[in-house]
Amino acid sequence: MLEVQNLAVNYRGLQALGNISFRLAPGQLVGLIGPNGAGKSTMIKAMLGLVPAISGVVKFKGQVLKQRLSCCAYVPQRSQIDWDYPITVWSVVMMARTAHTGWFRSPSRQSQEMVAEALQRVGMWELRHRQIGELSGGQQQRVFLARALAQQGELFLFDEPLAGVDKKTEAILFHIFSELKSEGKTLLVSSHEWGEALTNYDQLMLLNRELIANGYPQDVMTLENIQRAYGEGLNAQRLHEQLETSYFC
Repeated sequence: MLEVQNLAVNYRGLQALGNISFRLAPGQLVGLIGPNGAGKSTMIKAMLGLVPAISGVVKFKGQVLKQRLSCCAYVPQRSQIDWDYPITVWSVVMMARTAHTGWFRSPSRQSQEMVAEALQRVGMWELRHRQIGELSGGQQQRVFLARALAQQGELFLFDEPLAGVDKKTEAILFHIFSELKSEGKTLLVSSHEWGEALTNYDQLMLLNRELIANGYPQDVMTLENIQRAYGEGLNAQRLHEQLETSYFC
């Protein structure tokens, strides 16, 4: 169980997040959605202690999450990564095993097998010797998914993994998300993507500096909630009608 209680973050004197509370059970794929600037990335980083929170407690399986980070696999936004750094696909994924092997020790045979398996699962084995900066956006995202898999975590936090990826990568991502869910993992996926992708989630959390709604997708994506998150107007009405007629019918 992941439990967040009264998480709040200020940025330059302004409230970025206000009193966020929720619980996520194992074996769930949960989508964290909301407009740009809603605080989705900030919330994930605050949960991990990467940005300071002014209040709140985050626990995983009854213990403070910051004290159990080894069980958490975090994949940041692609825009936060230096793609010019000269490192191969294999080395990026092997970094997930550093905590197990140590900085100055050669990776064990078990770690090498885990990395190989992870790359094969995401369809990147043939490109394992390629420089990470030479890959397409979708391929880069699959490499970082492989790194998360190689970490062998219990909690997976993904920040905008669908941004700018091709349909093949999107299908691979959701297929692996489904496998992880069946293994009893807990997955939280931040996204601003609309449409059919929303139906892949067991639960949605709609955020705009505060948690507007949390529950089944069709219950969260009501016209009232969409307007609270995205603002009123014809655009909100159109989005709601599209969801109702195409995806949540």
